[in-house]
Amino acid sequence: MKFFADAAYESINHYGEELCGDKVEFIRDQGGGFYAVLADGLGSGVKANILSTLTSKIIATMMAEGAKLTECVETIASTLPKCSERGLAYSTFTIVKVKPDGWIYTAEFDNPLIIYFRDGKLMELAREVVEIDGKIIYTSSFQAQVDDMLVMFSDGVVHAGVGSLLDLGWQYDNIVKYAEEAMEKDISPRVMAKKMVSTVNTLYMNKPGDDSTVCAIRFREGRAAPVMVGPPAKKEMDATVVNRLMYSKGLKVICGGTTSQIVSRVTGRELKVLLDYDNPALPPTALLPGVDLVTEGVLTLRKALENIREMGETGGEHELINYKKKDGATKLTRVLMEESTEVHFLVGQALNEAHQNPGMPVSLGLKFSLIGELAEELRKTGKRVTIEYF
Repeated sequence: MKFFADAAYESINHYGEELCGDKVEFIRDQGGGFYAVLADGLGSGVKANILSTLTSKIIATMMAEGAKLTECVETIASTLPKCSERGLAYSTFTIVKVKPDGWIYTAEFDNPLIIYFRDGKLMELAREVVEIDGKIIYTSSFQAQVDDMLVMFSDGVVHAGVGSLLDLGWQYDNIVKYAEEAMEKDISPRVMAKKMVSTVNTLYMNKPGDDSTVCAIRFREGRAAPVMVGPPAKKEMDATVVNRLMYSKGLKVICGGTTSQIVSRVTGRELKVLLDYDNPALPPTALLPGVDLVTEGVLTLRKALENIREMGETGGEHELINYKKKDGATKLTRVLMEESTEVHFLVGQALNEAHQNPGMPVSLGLKFSLIGELAEELRKTGKRVTIEYF
């Protein structure tokens, strides 16, 4: 079984600084391996940002190319620019390497220790101590299971609230307890990271005394989502595209009223429109046997794109997407972001007269552009995305 590392992070800057002194780097290789590095540069602002960016980028790139930990640490030591005030070139780091079969290797230097959950409960990691170039590094290796979650964070999280709401800050043990209570069966790494950083921001009373970052990784079994959007350019292609959708594995999605009618006709299955939706700005969804989600087309896609972009913003003040909403855009966002690891768009090239109406928003006539933007945003989250035109 191939594992997919679904990863996300959230950061807030030291109050008054434009740049964050923490940096997270994700790399996925062609063979399905995944590498994540969280680095925390000395101090804050520009200097810290340079240190953490170099550290995370160099380590992630070298690890992805097969370098050993010793080589990475030695390279960092010889590469980082020294601070003129302190005479130091220093950045902490946490490394997570995930093989396609779910075998995990971690290395931790001077960051708060990783917390790891299995079946919603804290799991203690067996760590070994390694000394490289005078640095004490904790390493561990173990096999992941589906739905495990790993959470790593910078020391700004531990110090949240120090001297104000909390005399000694949030403290590691309290953070572990908070994360354990926040663990839900289907919680995504995005939600976990945003929840924790939002709490950090609150404890700092919206004036963070340190850069603070939380990175969460959830280990999932690969799951595809074929999405049919729009009718094919030639009617004789209808059955071909519908069969591509219906015989694909994974979560089957249809976007578009005309498209859903075509699938209904080709399959001989009844299409039933649902009227229990809570956003009058978006058309209702529908039910079609054998299909997991049926929505309207461009309006729904556009709103889903907005949702996904909003989810990608960092800063601690952005609201979480409420997946309990019944509108098509929210349901589509959930499928694309939380329930699938790869997305395959099957895009019809037939001209829809309604979208060429000058009285309607210009973006309605840009279906291809909309799909392209959606694909770009999804790829940023690490998902594999393909687009086929018919």
